[in-house]
Amino acid sequence: MIGAAPKATSHTARRTMEANRRSETGPERLLRSALHTRGLRFRKDRRLCVSERWVRPDIVFGPRRVAVFVDGCFWHRCPTHATHPRANAAFWQAKFDRTVTRDRADDLALQSAGWTVIRVWEHEGADTAAQRIEKIVRTSTWLQSADGLPQ
Repeated sequence: MIGAAPKATSHTARRTMEANRRSETGPERLLRSALHTRGLRFRKDRRLCVSERWVRPDIVFGPRRVAVFVDGCFWHRCPTHATHPRANAAFWQAKFDRTVTRDRADDLALQSAGWTVIRVWEHEGADTAAQRIEKIVRTSTWLQSADGLPQ
């Protein structure tokens, strides 16, 4: 189990965290638009219970069992663009570690339940990411019948 989130130690840090959106971010909207243009239909921000864990992917292709997450470079620790705040470094490191741990646990839970997990960095172009996702979705063989059982 992932521990409790650390508390912000300054008013500025608290405002920064509260101002960040969990969903409906610019990169998410651009990616959804690119996917929709390609004729793909999906659910957004759908809660899934997999392997006794609640997971909330940004984009879900349910019948194909494909879950897409659009990760911000700062919060999810992009190897290319992550920055490290100098002020209150221990607080931020604990917060980042918790986010990355949660991401890996979500991936594992989904994969254990037979889902394909796609992670898209916010800096990746929407069309490039949509092309990659489309290829996976269109070649996925897992479909559900009307009674909810695999075909």
